[in-house]
Amino acid sequence: MIRPAVLADLPALAALEQELFGLDAWSEQLIRQEIEGPGRRFVVADDLSGYGVTMTAGDIVDLLRIGVRPDARRHGIASRLLDELLVGTDDASRMLLEVSVTNSEALGFYVARQFSVIDVRPHYYRDGSEALVMCRWLPGAARAETATSHD
Repeated sequence: MIRPAVLADLPALAALEQELFGLDAWSEQLIRQEIEGPGRRFVVADDLSGYGVTMTAGDIVDLLRIGVRPDARRHGIASRLLDELLVGTDDASRMLLEVSVTNSEALGFYVARQFSVIDVRPHYYRDGSEALVMCRWLPGAARAETATSHD
């Protein structure tokens, strides 16, 4: 089951963040800010084996993080997290994310979930690797196009 993150989840989330992202891990303070921040959605798997975070600004939803503990992967947790993060995005035109060119598992997941590469950010990560900027068009894009074509 997927649920909103609560402050009591902080220690477990910080540990999982460290396990998954190492030097690029968010601090416990930053995780707190993401849980409490305006325009943020922070959801977790009930057993805290995974989490996802978005930030909405205008008609754009930024997928900031999806992380799943390695021993819990390939069980649909990331898909359920993303599905939950997509709930309520009907007014948004697109969801954007950055992913390392070296993260083939994540790239495959995002392509399978209708994301496509729209840009490259050189030297984006601490190790110097590039990030691919990916986009998934959302229902609000069609409504915006329809409204524009009728003006």
